[in-house]
Amino acid sequence: MTPPSPRRARLLVPLLLLAVWLGIGGALGPFAGRLGEVATNDQAAFLPRSAESTEVVTAQRAFRQDETLPAVVVWTDPAGADVGDRRAAASEALAALTDAPGVTGTVSPALLSEDGKALQGVVPLRPDLGDQLTDALDRVRTGAEAVPGTTVHLAGPAASQADLSDAFAGIDGLLLAVALITVLAILLLVYRSVLLPLVIILGAVFALALACAVTYALADHDLVRVDGQVQGILSILVIGAATDYALLLTARHREELATRPDRFAAVTAALRRSWGAVVASAATVALGLLALLLSDLTNNRALGPVGAIGIACAVLSTLTFLPAVLVLLGRAAYWPARPHPDADARGTGAGVWQRVAALVDRAPRRVWAVALAGLLACAAFAPALTSKGVPLDETFVNDAPSVAAQRTLGEHFPGGSGNPAVVVADADRLTEVVAAARATDGVASAAPVAEGGRPGGAPLVVDGRVRVDVTLRAAADSDAAKDTVARLRTALHAVPDADALVGGYTAQQYDTLRTAERDRTLIVPVVLAVILAVLTLLLRSLLMPVLLVATVALNFFATLGVSALVFEHVLGFTGTDPSVPLYGFVFLVALGVDYNIFLMSRVREESLRLGVRRGVLRGLTATGGVITSAGVVLAATFAALGVIPLAFLAQIAFIVAFGVLLDTLVVRSLLVPALVRDIGRLSWWPGRLSRADGTPRAD
Repeated sequence: MTPPSPRRARLLVPLLLLAVWLGIGGALGPFAGRLGEVATNDQAAFLPRSAESTEVVTAQRAFRQDETLPAVVVWTDPAGADVGDRRAAASEALAALTDAPGVTGTVSPALLSEDGKALQGVVPLRPDLGDQLTDALDRVRTGAEAVPGTTVHLAGPAASQADLSDAFAGIDGLLLAVALITVLAILLLVYRSVLLPLVIILGAVFALALACAVTYALADHDLVRVDGQVQGILSILVIGAATDYALLLTARHREELATRPDRFAAVTAALRRSWGAVVASAATVALGLLALLLSDLTNNRALGPVGAIGIACAVLSTLTFLPAVLVLLGRAAYWPARPHPDADARGTGAGVWQRVAALVDRAPRRVWAVALAGLLACAAFAPALTSKGVPLDETFVNDAPSVAAQRTLGEHFPGGSGNPAVVVADADRLTEVVAAARATDGVASAAPVAEGGRPGGAPLVVDGRVRVDVTLRAAADSDAAKDTVARLRTALHAVPDADALVGGYTAQQYDTLRTAERDRTLIVPVVLAVILAVLTLLLRSLLMPVLLVATVALNFFATLGVSALVFEHVLGFTGTDPSVPLYGFVFLVALGVDYNIFLMSRVREESLRLGVRRGVLRGLTATGGVITSAGVVLAATFAALGVIPLAFLAQIAFIVAFGVLLDTLVVRSLLVPALVRDIGRLSWWPGRLSRADGTPRAD
């Protein structure tokens, strides 16, 4: 048997890798659309682990034979007339819902507001309805519409959860399509070729399929938690990261292909000279995300490992699938463009970056001083960004039905109606606990839960404990309500031997805010330390990593400053989710360091040959186009999160997209090169730039 020729033998590995990835894409691709099967959008599952409100969630289960998800029905007259004469009809309509599918527990009678212009009742639904929740709410609405001459509104946790589920319904396909089309359009402009952008997109899709399959398996075994937000961020993160890493590798491959006639040698050289930067960049992002495991907020801890899995799959695809295809395609990958000795630059605006490099070389101190002043001016507005939570009426970018209903409820009933504070205490101190609650400033009413769930009945005692529902005067999502919860806890904790715990929606928001503040204090230094360690190992220097980390941190604060102005004066947000600054920090600092790694690893390589001055200029010119393209791609993919109509994701989308562009166009292009050019060889202290023979490199 004739052995295969060396050339054919070398094709076996790329062909095998291609076959493996095609198998991954075919077998695991469907998991990208199946994460919803193991996801939960029940926000109670993402509360702080050690918070008092989380203890109440566990304790109050003992007071219900079945868990319930309350739907609050509100009736008003279209003309604004009194509705007191329709109270009996409303109570009958509620009673008729008792045996309706999805309803569990006791349906309350209708209550009349003090102004006489609204009625409300509570219909307890099963919390495990899942996709059937919308149908159950439709039945509740249909039954409530039996009251003549009224308009029906559905508020409360059940309506909010249904609107949240609707916001994520079918969003996976839309989000993925928007992101991929955006990336494809940018790549076509960057490469001016047809085939390579499709190859890069295919590699990103394969990486996402693998990441989703791994995440699905872990979530199915309760090893990680997934919700709609984590799903959306995972898709964007994998597509953006895989494309960025592919841009770096293909740009280097294009350089090598222009000077090496052998396709195998070109791919091998490109891998050898870029894999370190790619792996180091991925490590900063993955380790930064894993630092979220230190968070006490379950949704933060959920994103950490899921995001790290996505980054690992993106790197794996970039370093295996993409080189295999490049070997098989050779120069055809860049058709109809043809690689030249300066092909990477010609394809991405060499003239522009030569002029930028000349500016940095001519006046480095002026360049970094102006860039620094601009960033500091933007950062001065960072304290204006409030992270006390998003009000309920701003949770959805578009006005959701549950938000409008809650607004109507608040106009006629105490602001906390439908979302009472829940107190669990020792039954022997019930009288003192109720009295202390009613005496607390900001409390509208307080009453124990009765046996059978009927008002006025004997208090329900379970294992020596009672539950008291406390209605607050202020809206449940307001700062005033959170302040009331803090006062309520102080008052009830002072009741001797009551062992009182205060929970409920407002308390959960309050605890989440306090926990988010604690998380930022702990996680931010850890992320900075991790990134500093990775940079030190990669660049073999101490001063340079400190310089890079300081610049990306400044970029983060400048981004927060601009975001504070845009959110308040352009988008109309009065606050941000408590997790937004932490998410923004992890993404911006880790991803911002990515671009500096791409730049400075090339600068170091060129400085070893040419000296620091010429190394900076050559590194900036050679990588300027590809890194800017990568930044635009990542910004565009994160901006795609805006298709999900939730304020939290809209805020994350803007912060990351704007911050990445600011980092790419100002920090990496002007500030860092100018600083390194001005500082000179000292910037690599205590390491030394040496030639291959070990002698110091002189400028």
